[in-house]
Amino acid sequence: MQPVDFTTLMAVCAELRQDWLPARCEQVVQRDVYTLAIALRTLDQRGWLAIAWHPQAARLHIDAPPPKGPDTFTFSQQLKHQLGGYALVDIAPLAPWERALDLQFARRPGDAIQWHLYVEVMGKYSNVILTNAQNQIVTAAHQVSEQQSSVRPIATGAFYTPPPAIAGPFPSRQEPQERWQERVSLIPTSLKKALFKAYSGLSSALVRDLASQAGLTPEASITDLTVADWQRLHECWQAWLQRLETQNFRAQFLSSGYSVLVDAGTPADSVQTLLSRYYTDALNQQEFSRLHHQLGQRLKSLLKKLRQKEATFTDRLGQADQADDYRQQADLLMAYNFQWQPGMTSMSLASFETGETVKIPLDPEKNAVQNAQAFYKKHQKLKRSRQAITPLLNEVRTEIAYLDQVDAAVKRIERYEAEPDLIALQEIRDELVQQNYLEDPTHRSGPPSPSETLNVRKLQTPNGFDIWVGRNNRQNDLLISKVATDYDLWFHTQEIPGSHVLLRLDAGQVPADEDLQFTADIAAYFSRAQQADQVPVIFTQPKYVFKPKGALPGMVTYTHETVIWGQPTKIPEQLQAIQSPAAPTLVS
Repeated sequence: MQPVDFTTLMAVCAELRQDWLPARCEQVVQRDVYTLAIALRTLDQRGWLAIAWHPQAARLHIDAPPPKGPDTFTFSQQLKHQLGGYALVDIAPLAPWERALDLQFARRPGDAIQWHLYVEVMGKYSNVILTNAQNQIVTAAHQVSEQQSSVRPIATGAFYTPPPAIAGPFPSRQEPQERWQERVSLIPTSLKKALFKAYSGLSSALVRDLASQAGLTPEASITDLTVADWQRLHECWQAWLQRLETQNFRAQFLSSGYSVLVDAGTPADSVQTLLSRYYTDALNQQEFSRLHHQLGQRLKSLLKKLRQKEATFTDRLGQADQADDYRQQADLLMAYNFQWQPGMTSMSLASFETGETVKIPLDPEKNAVQNAQAFYKKHQKLKRSRQAITPLLNEVRTEIAYLDQVDAAVKRIERYEAEPDLIALQEIRDELVQQNYLEDPTHRSGPPSPSETLNVRKLQTPNGFDIWVGRNNRQNDLLISKVATDYDLWFHTQEIPGSHVLLRLDAGQVPADEDLQFTADIAAYFSRAQQADQVPVIFTQPKYVFKPKGALPGMVTYTHETVIWGQPTKIPEQLQAIQSPAAPTLVS
């Protein structure tokens, strides 16, 4: 993940000063443990200023509104109490080449500054600190004790001290090329290392951009640079410094990150948009990978234990099947007890049913009647165990079927492509929390609150009919309970865990055979049998799909079904072309 460097921070400040100062602070919300959102209102617009002290993604920029929900963080409550109603009147760097900003708040523009919100964008040492006009710390996102840092402790009530000064030398436009080239080429190494050793205030992203503009690579050896290479590199160096002075930047998405200098990528509307999209996607990708691994491991562990339990119950049920054998042996002993002789260890008797000889083991210390009574007791015990084990085995198999379906849903979301992918995983996590298979990471009491959106996959058949595919059990249930109409058709793989699929139809519309086949292929593709050549898929009208009382999420029964063979291997080549953008759909 590309960190915000000094150049990017200055680009953000330039836009904020131009478009958002002065602005009234209307609300303060903490989105998570690392991110704060301040609602700002100017004469022309209203927006949310995101301030993050994330160790890998510390930043500030205008962002989307935070999601609605309770804010239980003490830090945001303190900021809301102190800054509410004040105006953000200035944003100033703390020191040259320092990635720390001073957001200044006053009653109104032109009044004395009452509050300073210091935003320190410094990797794992990032922090956000509120001080009063006398620079006394009122609150901080991360307090630092003297045991943690004797150089710069941060505690409520203490006076704020800026971060330790960066040792120079720093880049300067007044430095002639000869002196600049001499400094950079002092030690024979790569261009990137040489620039880092020669000057402070640089970043890997900046060196990447400068080298790219000069037609070089950061790994190029400075001993191999020609006179023309040095000339181009110095011109790019000077152009960069001029941009810093004139506050003229270009927001660009790159394949390797982003840039506010080069024109080699995809332009963004603004630096605010650039950073918002980049870090939202990067953090979502990070959270997606973590959550996907967590859910996959948990489901694997749960299914392994349940299958072991199923095997144990099946084995015990097999033993219970011998109950009738013990009863038959007891009946034979009671019928032929007159043949018993003291000390006998077995008796061979003809079966009542088949006439075949049955050899019955005996306890030599017991007579025939006592041995028969022992067999009757075993018969009764195994009969009772069968009555007890059968419902337990059914319960375990139902649980396995449910978790198999959840596991299939997780595996169908293989990689992060858009925010709905992460939302789908979060909904699966919340479902497992609600079903007591996972601990609640937020320590909420009661079930998680349902989302107002349905982020299903949306596709189209060859003739243009919409297909909606559930990503998890919550979406599967909503497709039937909230979305489906009497005109739609519901598809699902037969006896195989998979997504619920709706073929959306209006009154009077009749899908062609190719539409039905394509939808069946989709249902087969988004199932556990994705790699099979042919998969049985059933379809029926939604009115014939029922959710039994007390059934687990995603589990339904159905009637009046028709079977069609889906061919999932046909889908991958067509999926990219047919898939429309996944837009959240309001559930009415």
